Amino acid sequence: MTTTSRVDTDTSDLTSTRGGVARLAFASGVGTSLEFYDFAIYGTATALVFTDTFFRTSNPWFSTFMGLATFAIGFLMAPVGAVVFGWVGDRFGRKSALLMTFIGMGVATMVMGMLPTYAQIGVAAPILLVLLRMVHGLCRGGETGGAAVLAIEHAPDDKRARYGVFVALGSPVGSILANLAFAAVLLLPAASVASWGWRIPFLIGGVVLFLGIWIRRGVSESPVFQQMMREEGETLKNQLPVFAVLKTNWRRVVLAAGVNIGLNSSTFALATFMLSYATAAAPEGLGLPRQPIVNASIAALVMHAVANVLSAWAADRLGRRPVMMAGAIGSIASALVIFHLAEAGSVAGVASAMIIGFTTTGVLFGPMYTFFTELFPRDQRQSGMGVSFHVGAVLGGGISPLIANRIIAGTGEATYVGYYLAATCALSLICLCLLPETAPRALARARLRAQVG
Repeated sequence: MTTTSRVDTDTSDLTSTRGGVARLAFASGVGTSLEFYDFAIYGTATALVFTDTFFRTSNPWFSTFMGLATFAIGFLMAPVGAVVFGWVGDRFGRKSALLMTFIGMGVATMVMGMLPTYAQIGVAAPILLVLLRMVHGLCRGGETGGAAVLAIEHAPDDKRARYGVFVALGSPVGSILANLAFAAVLLLPAASVASWGWRIPFLIGGVVLFLGIWIRRGVSESPVFQQMMREEGETLKNQLPVFAVLKTNWRRVVLAAGVNIGLNSSTFALATFMLSYATAAAPEGLGLPRQPIVNASIAALVMHAVANVLSAWAADRLGRRPVMMAGAIGSIASALVIFHLAEAGSVAGVASAMIIGFTTTGVLFGPMYTFFTELFPRDQRQSGMGVSFHVGAVLGGGISPLIANRIIAGTGEATYVGYYLAATCALSLICLCLLPETAPRALARARLRAQVG
């Protein structure tokens, strides 16, 4: 098996000043937040609005299922985006790939905000929505891997997880922004929300496209990629990194994907399914008001972000695996209790469930981008990290809201959803046990112990 090559210690002038670090944080973290905002508003709109606007059937709970199915399509396209933009990033530059993904995501989001509804053009409306959702997924597949690699390849060896967490924070921050946008929209009369208010968050997502382009144009190319170009030149551009990574590091791809299955199953069940379950009418849902549930989701995502930062800090000191294993164990335990809390049928119960679930998964997620990036050599890094992450995301977050919806429809018991999520988190723990440690400080300690022994 090919071993992981170390990230070059030449981190360029970008990281030599506080201003450089801030620019890098904006380029990788804020840019990713805007992309996750675009991605997350679709999930929020699916749970709260699209059932009536685009997916009309005689069974409202099945309409919700159809909306969640289109949400899953974005995940299915993400591995394709990881392959396409991983090739661009590994062969032509991390920065170029990121700019392309951001433009694609922003344009698709803005067009979504202008789509006619089912009532206006019939079945063509959901078809167009699905096509735009596919563009979302394609671009997100290239975004997460590219942003993570760009941040980590600028980082000093002992601070890689702290730089990588800028990208991890894109998920809760983008989701918080999406929930805030819909919380504001839900202040409108219900008829206004259904007719035109839901479009506002999508149109805002298109506007921030220009902000993201400005932010990312100001950051330098990864110093590691610059070194690759100096050493390998034009021969680098003629290689196919995804084939190389699947040939030499396929086991790491499979295990890393397994780690992400549990994380994504839990986070998207909480971020998307829990919204629809809490606000849907009985007997399938709890029939709770939408506004306080969205507010609870925002509070839970704040805790997720805090856990991201703390676990990344710990991972630079203790190693990636012990911190992420603690997060996986906590996620198993929380999955077994959160739906018991939610089934109480109160806003407080749902809020408690979401805060507990998002906090424990935040510990698992904080070092994940860094860990996945370090698993692969530099010329396969963006492709390997992106494919691993998004294959796991498809099998986890892409289908967990659908499975949860069908579990409720088939059993009427939300507790069984928790058992399903606990099983996926147990898979993450097993895969973590089978992967090697990658943190430079932890590896140095292990070498020292071996020499002393």
